[in-house]
Amino acid sequence: MTFTLSIKTAEDLAAAAAEQAAAAVVAAIDAHVEAVARSRGYNSAATLAGYATSTVPSWAAEAQAFVAWRDAVWTMVHAVQADVQAGNAPMPTPAEAVAALPAIQWPA
Repeated sequence: MTFTLSIKTAEDLAAAAAEQAAAAVVAAIDAHVEAVARSRGYNSAATLAGYATSTVPSWAAEAQAFVAWRDAVWTMVHAVQADVQAGNAPMPTPAEAVAALPAIQWPA
């Protein structure tokens, strides 16, 4: 029987912790995006986005507003990730990341 010993350095542990923290933030934001779609009665974000070319004007307007908002959300997330990776900002908690997101503006 052969045993393999794996030694993790402090840097390895810090990198793993940072990766887990980033994954938790992305999961929280994804859950928020899904919840926003469900709050309007849609099954999912993908379902809502699929109505962007609907022939029903009110559905198309909701979907287009949602898609524009979703794009703004993920653009912001990528900018924050870049700042964190560059050392310009600390990693936000999942709750802080969701709280910092722009609010969606639904059509009237």
